[in-house]
Amino acid sequence: MAWMAWTWPTAVFFIVIATTLTIFTLLAIKFPETPRKGVLQIETTRGDRLFITLLGSAFINLVWLGVVGANQPFALFVCLVYAFAVFRWV
Repeated sequence: MAWMAWTWPTAVFFIVIATTLTIFTLLAIKFPETPRKGVLQIETTRGDRLFITLLGSAFINLVWLGVVGANQPFALFVCLVYAFAVFRWV
């Protein structure tokens, strides 16, 4: 796997994503949920909101890299605020 240039930050990223998906799967099994409508006026479940959060966070990080540069820890804070907003109001 040396050809993939795995680094610890890359490994941690994929471990966090896999753990999050596992937790959300277990939550969906243990606590089934009915879709709800938020500010977008579309029905979303926890999984939908997770997908919107991950997709939006990817775009936030890409824009951050393009505008600010490689100072990514501050982008993480923006992504956490975005994730809170999505899970609260979408």
